[in-house]
Amino acid sequence: MTASSILLLPGLLCDEAIWQDQRAALGPERCIVPSYGHADSIREMARVALAAVSTPRICVAGHSMGGRVALEIASMAPERVERIALLDTGMNPLAPAEAGVREAEKRHALLQTAQRYGMRAMGEQWARGMVHPAHVEQPVFEEILRMIERKTPKVFGAQIKALLARPDARAVLSQLDCPTLILCGRQDAWSPESRHREMHALCAHSTLCMIEDIGHMTTMEQPAAVSQALLQWMAMTR
Repeated sequence: MTASSILLLPGLLCDEAIWQDQRAALGPERCIVPSYGHADSIREMARVALAAVSTPRICVAGHSMGGRVALEIASMAPERVERIALLDTGMNPLAPAEAGVREAEKRHALLQTAQRYGMRAMGEQWARGMVHPAHVEQPVFEEILRMIERKTPKVFGAQIKALLARPDARAVLSQLDCPTLILCGRQDAWSPESRHREMHALCAHSTLCMIEDIGHMTTMEQPAAVSQALLQWMAMTR
């Protein structure tokens, strides 16, 4: 029997570097980290990711925006999803009224910074809120900036468009019928613990894992702890 592939889905402005340690732990020969290219919707990102996998069954792990792509894959191809891991992510669509307007304004302001001053300058501003305060100006912060710098404002604009039009994934999450890991950094200021507890309560087959002393970029900030959680996830049965 062909082993299932492990599809590792990056978040906003991330690439294979976000999963480097986890690929090594899970077995790089089984792991696929897709590039979304200029896809500008969560559904199109899910199509791109699915097209990168040839095995009939897949284990899907998504970080941040990648978690939303993972849930879209579960909606589009539930028969292929063997298990799912959702890291530092969410399930709700854009908030209505003023809250949604504020989110859109903040995202577009960052895009304008990237267009005017470059991706690294934008990253130096944005990424400070993405990591634990102890990790700012540390080597991991520089790794994150280099990853952001590999993207372009055009890619950034497409991914912002996708996030602002993100689907409501609550029904998908509630209907998952496979081993599910919901993981979050305890100090994640962008996608907080409370959100992940709501997701865990909604998903009957989920396990909740909180990683201490870590912000939003869990896989890079505390790679060993996240890799261990994913190895346990791979061993889960219903």
